[in-house]
Amino acid sequence: MEQFAVTDRAATRIAEIVAETKQAAETALRVAVLAGGCSGFQYRFELDPQTQPDDLIIRRGPARVVVDSVSLDLLSGSELDYTDELMGSHFAVRNPNAKSACGCGTSFSID
Repeated sequence: MEQFAVTDRAATRIAEIVAETKQAAETALRVAVLAGGCSGFQYRFELDPQTQPDDLIIRRGPARVVVDSVSLDLLSGSELDYTDELMGSHFAVRNPNAKSACGCGTSFSID
């Protein structure tokens, strides 16, 4: 099992966002887990032009995703996807470690 996977849809959208915002080619989508949200932890997504020594770097086609080591503990075995539906589009994490999630899908709890 991969530590953290990125779907083709997510990689395609990340590459589009980096190109649209005229970011440097090495800019990555940073996926992090922070304390907070209505369930205890929340996901954070941001473009980051720099990586840190302890980052996991995932390359999928022209897209790059980085995850810090602390967040990776809570994301191990997860998958980043991108959905584009009638109600809106967004990045989503399928996290097997999450025991429950809030209705908005951006926060979760673990046991």
